[in-house]
Amino acid sequence: MTYKLTYIPFSERSVLIQWPAIIDENILSDVVLFKEKIKNNNIKGIVELKSAYNSLLIVYDDFFVSFENTISELQKLYSEKKQNTKFTSKQWEIPVCYDDIFAIDLDEMALEKDLSKEFIIELHSKTIYTVYFIGFLPGFMYLGGLNKKLHTPRKSTPRLKMAKGAVAIGGEQTGIYPSDSPGGWNVIGNSPIELFNPKSNIPCFANAGDKIIFKRVSLKEYNDIKTLVDAGVYQLESEVIDD
Repeated sequence: MTYKLTYIPFSERSVLIQWPAIIDENILSDVVLFKEKIKNNNIKGIVELKSAYNSLLIVYDDFFVSFENTISELQKLYSEKKQNTKFTSKQWEIPVCYDDIFAIDLDEMALEKDLSKEFIIELHSKTIYTVYFIGFLPGFMYLGGLNKKLHTPRKSTPRLKMAKGAVAIGGEQTGIYPSDSPGGWNVIGNSPIELFNPKSNIPCFANAGDKIIFKRVSLKEYNDIKTLVDAGVYQLESEVIDD
């Protein structure tokens, strides 16, 4: 399936490509496939590709000589058949502790939704989520697929500090804060893993199109994993799910 794309000059040396403005896994797949196709074709001058829910930003190393020719080249590439374009995605299992010491908004959510805390945790930890893109903070994964019963508006007044590893819900999404930062999502747990390591060859392990499942762990298991993470020996479990 192909889409009617819009090509917008984003600066003197970047192009923003837009898909229909909806959050959809088929559109995400098309965005990621086009991104991989551009990478595989080694188009001269491209220095950065940044994807989001339904857009792809292409940054070049110099000013456009002809914006029209640049767009024409991209349109031609997009229209080519996709059979030869593949990408590998993975499913990652991330430990999360929903203990009361971390789940600072769980009581309020349970009260507002007239659901038990245990049911909220069960719904949150039984879903397979899709990584739509990474942004806001280095390593912050925007995860789609949250059960509708857990959709919760962002807080009207954000907190000045969200703890590193905070697992939270904002609107129709869930995610993990990779570092201490301000934030307005509703916190229901914490993960002890590192989501971003600037010293690593691959600073963020996940990519757009990957899947995430949350494995519920006890407070003791959380502390045991944290010890291994701090020692640099903890290995996340993952499996290839597509190629």
